[in-house]
Amino acid sequence: MPERVLLARHAQAEWNVEGRLHGQRDSPLTREGIAQAARLADSLAPYGVSMVFSSPLGRALRTAVIIAERLGTEIVEMPELAELDLGDMAGMTRPEIEQAFPGAREERAENRYGWAFPGGESYAQARGRARVALSACGWESDGLPLIVSHEMIGRMLRAELRGLNPAETLELRHPLGTAFDINGRAEHLV
Repeated sequence: MPERVLLARHAQAEWNVEGRLHGQRDSPLTREGIAQAARLADSLAPYGVSMVFSSPLGRALRTAVIIAERLGTEIVEMPELAELDLGDMAGMTRPEIEQAFPGAREERAENRYGWAFPGGESYAQARGRARVALSACGWESDGLPLIVSHEMIGRMLRAELRGLNPAETLELRHPLGTAFDINGRAEHLV
């Protein structure tokens, strides 16, 4: 596992604006999202990123391409960095989920970390993917790696890097189009 990593969340996509949950489904970046990715690339330039690792999902990959082009670095797509699989809830808004899955919100509240989305996965299951991705990044990168992913899997990546328990992990937030510099158990927003 790398000792230090930059972790970015993809820039704004159309479904973010619409309030739809992506999961492993996709929507394109908005104009603002493209501008966010360019600003993020500029803020990452002084860090000397050696390689960009990206989720294969379009919104993250497009963000990674914009950054890598500005930084002159190579991109490696990693399936393990894909967002949590939200299964049958992917592509829905919260009111649509309430209607289609009555009571699911209450069930999830009882064990948010271990609760699996219908036809999808749980945070606990996704944490294993995060561990695999971080290990691969550590082996493949000689310098400072940048990982471009999503908010939910990003929580798992940060938890693995910082040794957080489930409760601490679920408190983490990561705004669209921003990055964290994570060094050991400390992190700060870039």
